[in-house]
Amino acid sequence: MKQQIEALLQAAIAELKAAAAIPADLQPRIQLDRPRDKSHGDFATNLALMLAKPAKQNPRALAEAIIAAIPENNVLAKTDIAGPGFINFTVNQGQLIAQLNAAWADERCGVPLAEQPQTVVIDYSSPNLAKEMHVGHLRSTIIGDAVARTLSLQGHKVIPQNHVGDWGTQFGMLLAHMEDTLQEGNSEALELADLETFYKAAKKRFDDEEGFADRARALVVKLQSGDAYCKQLWQQFIDTSLAHCQEVYDRLGVQLNRSHVMAESAYNDDLANVVTDLTEKGLLVENQGAKCVFLDEFKGKENEPLPIIVQKKDGGYLYATSDLAAVRYRVGTLQADRAIYVVDARQSLHFQQIFTLSRKAGYADASTSLEHLGFGMVLGKDGRPYKSRDGGVTKLADLLDEAERRAAELIASKGTDLSAEEQANVARVVGIAAVKYADLSKNRTSDYVFDWDTMLSFEGNTAPYLLYAYTRVYSIFQKAGLQLHEVTGDFVLATEQDETLANKLAQFPEIIASVGNKGMPHFLCGYMFELAGAFSSFYEACPILNADDAALQQSRLKLAALTARILQQGLALLGIKTLEKM
Repeated sequence: MKQQIEALLQAAIAELKAAAAIPADLQPRIQLDRPRDKSHGDFATNLALMLAKPAKQNPRALAEAIIAAIPENNVLAKTDIAGPGFINFTVNQGQLIAQLNAAWADERCGVPLAEQPQTVVIDYSSPNLAKEMHVGHLRSTIIGDAVARTLSLQGHKVIPQNHVGDWGTQFGMLLAHMEDTLQEGNSEALELADLETFYKAAKKRFDDEEGFADRARALVVKLQSGDAYCKQLWQQFIDTSLAHCQEVYDRLGVQLNRSHVMAESAYNDDLANVVTDLTEKGLLVENQGAKCVFLDEFKGKENEPLPIIVQKKDGGYLYATSDLAAVRYRVGTLQADRAIYVVDARQSLHFQQIFTLSRKAGYADASTSLEHLGFGMVLGKDGRPYKSRDGGVTKLADLLDEAERRAAELIASKGTDLSAEEQANVARVVGIAAVKYADLSKNRTSDYVFDWDTMLSFEGNTAPYLLYAYTRVYSIFQKAGLQLHEVTGDFVLATEQDETLANKLAQFPEIIASVGNKGMPHFLCGYMFELAGAFSSFYEACPILNADDAALQQSRLKLAALTARILQQGLALLGIKTLEKM
């Protein structure tokens, strides 16, 4: 619908240019919005206001000219002007019903496949394999998964890349500690059962014990030189860590698996090639013994150029080196049309520099989109980064345990006829969903406060509210003895509530397009909250099973069924399962 109206406006602008009513060189960006007030129509645009100054015309007069130039069509029922020159559009009900029919007949609920599908490489999660995943890895993991699912629904070829940290000084530290524990007769499996404890012990020795840090650095050199013994111990760390990660991914319901791991170490053999290549292209200079790139686009506080250090004085490589190698691989080998990095917003400058240098070096041309989807931090109620009760970093597995425990208590407190096994399943789904949805429903660019009471509430924009909304719709069909797909008949929009719900259902493809374009899952969360609210108003005002006639009953059952399908599809895109009863 939105695209159809945009096409009509483009035709109107072309006609006004041909008539010399507006300058021929104007290239306006047509933007349609959904007004909150239904009296303002289904869509609105400020096109006349944007064009008024360059066209040297009165905005309202220009709005009238645009409306007059819109071709005859069966899409719009009414077009009018509001305020200083806003144009409001009311869609023909027949077109709305046609869109509902298309969504009903489509397994993707009306979401179109991309006309030009892309290969999209998404870098997300990327935990440090020296220790267990903690709450700081939550946002990258679930935001990346939601964006990946959305792009896949649109027909794009999505290639996840889990750029795990498995290289560097910290692994020398762990190898040195492992050597000593093995000499004491302990087994690797026993020592690695709790990676966090093992890491803390190794870190303490690295900081405090004389000679330990030198041993650790020497072991890193041996590891990076391909020493078989070091490689064997290192691989045990990697296998144990990845097994821990996979347990968390499975519990969170994200689609990452071992095949998606493309670790820092995978680029190790290409790092020297990156240095050579940048040198040959005249981009690399030596500065205080280190090899750096200075880009005019990036200056410090006193206007001094900021270096991108590609190789340290001692010959070691940095994140910038492996990230440049990753761009080469993702564009050159994976053939990415779009490379997305779901990484903490605090790394914004780093990625701006890497993307700019990648283009200057020819690793990515203008046809490849390089995007950093930055996100804010998870905060405690004190406004500081979220910590465990003892003040340490919260393990993600422990956070999920707590979520399930609290959800179980909540379910039990409300009184239920569910069996113990059913209650346990509901607690698992609700607990994990609550944690994920509380995060995904916030603008990813902002920090947010982690609050158990809010996220487990059955009121407001929360996972429990939406899960309950789905079960409420599903219960209608249980009462009627029907499956969702068994409804027949035509859509009949007899009342304002019927039409309001229909309009909200028809917005689903637009929302998915926005999430895919901008990587903003909170758009989808906000939409589903509004859809659940629209269904609630519809349910209270419009009899369904007791409708006045059979045609109206079938129509309302179809509206309810389509609501359930879209809620289920939307939650699935967030990696959240639905429940048939709670």
